[in-house]
Amino acid sequence: MPPKVKFQKEEIIEAAVNITREKGISAVTAREVGAVLGVSSRPLFTYFDTVDELKREVFDYAKKLYQDYVKEGLTAEIPFLGVGQNYIRFAKEEPELYKYLFLNPPVGVNGSAMEVLRLSQELVRESLMRIYHMDGDTADKYFRDLWLVAYSLTTLIVTGNCPYTDEEISALFTEFSVSICKAYKEIPGLPEGNFDKDAIFRAIIKE
Repeated sequence: MPPKVKFQKEEIIEAAVNITREKGISAVTAREVGAVLGVSSRPLFTYFDTVDELKREVFDYAKKLYQDYVKEGLTAEIPFLGVGQNYIRFAKEEPELYKYLFLNPPVGVNGSAMEVLRLSQELVRESLMRIYHMDGDTADKYFRDLWLVAYSLTTLIVTGNCPYTDEEISALFTEFSVSICKAYKEIPGLPEGNFDKDAIFRAIIKE
């Protein structure tokens, strides 16, 4: 009779996730997973043909975990702000999973960051339209602009290069939020991309 498999698939995935959290996705190898479980690498190949298949499970775990952060953010009084805050919290609390999800996804997964942007836009669009009295297209562009700010900050955070405190990050978001909202409200054609930028700059300089 073949030997009884000691570990279940979920336990192997959990071990790979914990290795990723501690050392990064590149540290996930059959030998490392086996060492964490206290066995040889053989149990891994009972459920996965390759280590890359296991790494894809880690990616899916990170994606689901991020979605949980987003759902929590949506319960905030201002949902889009809650999503932004939880996006940054995810980067701080799960830096290696963030990097695997947004900066270095597995082969065959393209544009994961843009995919998450589109998903987040869909989730917060209604609240932006209602709170800020925007149409859907303007709400999407407004969120896109702020998400790009958040993406820049979280990249600095997970790479250990963020010089800003939590208070400074909050202030930055407020500045960008007010500036972008005011611009979309007051500059004719800006949301559609057909505004007269030269005339706008001339008016700003005169002031």
